[in-house]
Formats: sequence, structure tokens, C-alpha cells
Amino acid sequence: MWLRNNNFLITLDSELSFTYNVNVKRDARPDILQTRIQKISHFYNQKSRMPSFSEIGEIVGFRSKNAVFKLINKLETLNVLGRDTKGKLIPRSIASSVKMLGTVEAGFPSPAEEELADTMSLDELLIQNPQATFLLKVSGDSMSGAGILPGDMVIVDKGQVPKSGDIVIAEVDGEWTMKYLKKRGNSTILIPANQRYKPIKPKNELKIAGVVTAVVRKYK
Repeated sequence: MWLRNNNFLITLDSELSFTYNVNVKRDARPDILQTRIQKISHFYNQKSRMPSFSEIGEIVGFRSKNAVFKLINKLETLNVLGRDTKGKLIPRSIASSVKMLGTVEAGFPSPAEEELADTMSLDELLIQNPQATFLLKVSGDSMSGAGILPGDMVIVDKGQVPKSGDIVIAEVDGEWTMKYLKKRGNSTILIPANQRYKPIKPKNELKIAGVVTAVVRKYK
């Protein structure tokens, strides 16, 4: 397992889907607005970062700073993007918006019709605290019993307070690992989800880097 010091956010290529039912001027028609959103999204996916205010002006062809601010405010109200505490643009639904077509039966087959139920951003679904979230790629099978396999990506929130029973990323006596956190009285033990591995009891030092909140697996 490798650990990065910088924060990472999930970026998954997907089809954007938006619907707008408001009366607007010709230059802000839904189709024009959709095109501008797609251009900003393309920049985000290519650069792995949000564009600056001036870059958004260049992307959509605005010369006026006021027009750029109005567009950004519009996209904020639509939850396409947002701003952090320092005013820096951050992705919302623009990061990854996919169509949600309802539910699927995992037991016995049942009749179903394709119906657009909603659109969902994977960032919003999987990440609660973007500023404190990073990704790790899994190597090893010590957590296979928890459904975490080699090659998977785990989403880690370093802002959560780790509780007994959480899967955590921990530095134990100078070595990094991912295990269940178990607290027994005054002692803390790291438990694997594979019987081939033994529990780990820190000898000198234990540092928790974050709590695993989700697992991402790509099949194809």
C-alpha cells in the first residue's frame, strides 16, 4: 500500500445530465449553459483541477469579469460547483454526474423498465469532507474478508475521529497498514479481515492517518 501526503479526489469520466426549467435570456439558454458546463468539466477532467476565474472566462469566451462571476454564481445555485472557505472553486456535480435509473434486483430476476430516477454525483455520494479526503491503492489481501481486494482504491477521510470497528489507515511502529481498529480497555489492536494474518498490537507507537469510508473497484 502506498500513501500520499497530498489530498486526492475521485474523478470518474461520465456523461453529464442536467435539466433546467427556468425562463432565461437567449445567451443563458439551457443548451448554452450545458455547453459551458461541459467545457468546464472537460478542463477539470483534463487538468485534474478546477479552472481559475480568468480561465473560466477563456474557456466559455467571456471577456467581462462580471459575466464570469454571474456564470459562477449560477453554477453554484445549480450545485455544479462551489467554493471553499478561501473562495477557491471546488467541484460539485461537475466532478462526476451519472444517470441513476432506479434499483436492480440482486436476488430473483424481476421485470424492470429503464426510468431516469435522478442524477447523482459520485463525489457527493462517496465523499463527505473533500478537503480532508485522499485515495490509496490497495496491495495485499489482509482485508479481503471486508471486501477490499488488491488493486482496489479506498477513500480515506483524515478528518473523522476513528472509532472501534472502523477500518483505518495506520502507522504502526513506523510501518503503514490498513486494518480494523479495535479498542479493548486501555489497549488498541489492529485486526485483519483475513485469517492468514495475525492481529497487530503496537509496541511503541500508533498513528491513525484516516478512516476508510468507501472502496472503489473498476472491473473493466
